[in-house]
Amino acid sequence: MITRRAALAIPLAAPFLARPGFAQAWRPTQPIRIVIPAAPGGTADISARLLAPFFQTHFGVNCVAENKSGAGGTIGTQEVVRATPDGHTLLLGNIGPQSIAYSLFRGLQYTPTSLVPIAGTVRGPNVLVVHPSVPAHSVAELVAVLKRDPGKLSFGSPGVGQSPHLTGVWFNQATGTEAIHVPFRGAGPAAIELVAGNIQYMWDNLTSGIQQIRAGRVRALAVSSAERNPQLPDVPAARETIPELAAFDVNTWFGIYAPAGTPRHIAEALNRAMYEWHQTEAVKARWAEMGGTSLYGTLEQFAAFTTNEIAKWGAVIRREGLQMEIG
Repeated sequence: MITRRAALAIPLAAPFLARPGFAQAWRPTQPIRIVIPAAPGGTADISARLLAPFFQTHFGVNCVAENKSGAGGTIGTQEVVRATPDGHTLLLGNIGPQSIAYSLFRGLQYTPTSLVPIAGTVRGPNVLVVHPSVPAHSVAELVAVLKRDPGKLSFGSPGVGQSPHLTGVWFNQATGTEAIHVPFRGAGPAAIELVAGNIQYMWDNLTSGIQQIRAGRVRALAVSSAERNPQLPDVPAARETIPELAAFDVNTWFGIYAPAGTPRHIAEALNRAMYEWHQTEAVKARWAEMGGTSLYGTLEQFAAFTTNEIAKWGAVIRREGLQMEIG
């Protein structure tokens, strides 16, 4: 459980789109499996199921996406870490198990060197959404409701230690409010419970939550990034809303990883395929529709990006004295 205050999230680096240097070709000799360490319906799931058919066509072998959720994304990650490093088992990782977890969890069964970063898929802000029954049409009004009835409202997340969870904790700390955290096994189940009114609000990935907003099933009060998102231009950045949130700035991200020991030429072939995938109009349109930004980078760029995210979150979590048990 959380032992002290939660960490403040840190803004992500700008997306990188340099063209990779292509080397020795590699072709898979059996089906490719993409493990998603989250439940169906979230951005990780969307990314994997958008990528899988492209890989299938590109490489000429079957490619399946499989959800292995639980323990903040660490269960699915561990499965890929233990896989044969031959390019046939990949991880659709994210900011939780691939950066936050290294400092957040005690007894983690893998380290940053257990995975080879291949390339990012998408990044984007979280968005504060409330059930229509909540009498709040702005961040200030939600804070007033929370202060009037401390500990009465509940907020959901895709799992303990995930970016939306820590965003919610930081929000409550910064505003001096209390709410009950209800973790789910992924963003999809959390969103379903929010629409049903079983939880009152959540910080959802904009990339997965925007459709619920557009359909009017939930009400968006703010985005977590420093600036407004062009897909929701009328929704303010949280830092615009009240003085207590002046430093609020969070983005989340997703990407493909392979087990440590994966040969360089295999990693390069996968990275090249993802470069071509990012150039397709279908992917560009999907990211725009979801309010996200492409996070493609070369092997070196994505590895540096991942290392930087681990260091930034680690510094914040250590400074806050935050530590949790896996489970």
